[in-house]
Amino acid sequence: MHIAEGFLPPAHAIAWGVASAPFVVHGVRSLTREVRENPESTLLLGAAGAFTFVLSALKLPSVTGSCSHPTGTGLGAILFRPPIMAVLGTITLLFQALLLAHGGLTTLGANVFSMAIVGPWAGYALYRVLRRSGVPLMAAVFFGAFAADLSTYCVTSVQLALAFPDPGSGFLGALGKFGSIFAVTQIPLAVSEGLLTVLVMRLLVQSSKGELTRLGVFLSGKRAGTKTAEKTGAVA
Repeated sequence: MHIAEGFLPPAHAIAWGVASAPFVVHGVRSLTREVRENPESTLLLGAAGAFTFVLSALKLPSVTGSCSHPTGTGLGAILFRPPIMAVLGTITLLFQALLLAHGGLTTLGANVFSMAIVGPWAGYALYRVLRRSGVPLMAAVFFGAFAADLSTYCVTSVQLALAFPDPGSGFLGALGKFGSIFAVTQIPLAVSEGLLTVLVMRLLVQSSKGELTRLGVFLSGKRAGTKTAEKTGAVA
């Protein structure tokens, strides 16, 4: 969900930008390392970015100052891990703000935090937990994409509630109002995005099985955990 240009108070807009910056910087380092060490992954990186751009550009009016839409970040998070999606998501949001008037520059930090940071991490975390528990790949992909989408709306609800607390019930009252309205449109969208992501993953399994194997998509359990640590930089 993209918060519209100028909708957040300046202090909130700055704070979310500061909170997002370290994740994006880390993501740039991860992306640079991925491209340098595995230049053959460039095409798949571009596809993951395009998937995010197209899905997140399909906006439906939700409440004043925001909108509901798929996010498309779950696929890239599963393939390349959340740090890289922080960069791809930021690029997507920047171009949408400049070319489509979707979101805005002043609210870029808040939108990056919800869609390009929290969404990918939430989706990838659930995906990895399910895979380590023995859940089949496609089921884990569905729930990972679903969580990436829905968690984005949850964070946006928090951001708006912090900026515009209810006069009577404060932050919690505003959070209840924003969250309940968003859920009406976002849950079906999250389900749809999960199904679409499964379809795309099936196509990738057929056409790019070697690349997916290198990325560790088919791994589970302790081997997947080690692969994840290496990709996120936790293992030198």
